[in-house]
Amino acid sequence: MDKVSEYIKESYIELTEKVTWPTWRELYNSAILVIIAAFIIAFLVLVMDQVIGLALKQFYNSLS
Repeated sequence: MDKVSEYIKESYIELTEKVTWPTWRELYNSAILVIIAAFIIAFLVLVMDQVIGLALKQFYNSLS
């Protein structure tokens, strides 16, 4: 049990004294960047899906 409590104490010290946490402004900017990137990637996947769907539709219509 001593090892567990020592681990918790060391973890707390490391998180409070040794870790460099981002500021709220940096966190906000990073979150906005991730959201914008996710929308761009989703849009690109949508466009690729529509183009491939259209190409396959044309292909299957040409076979019949």
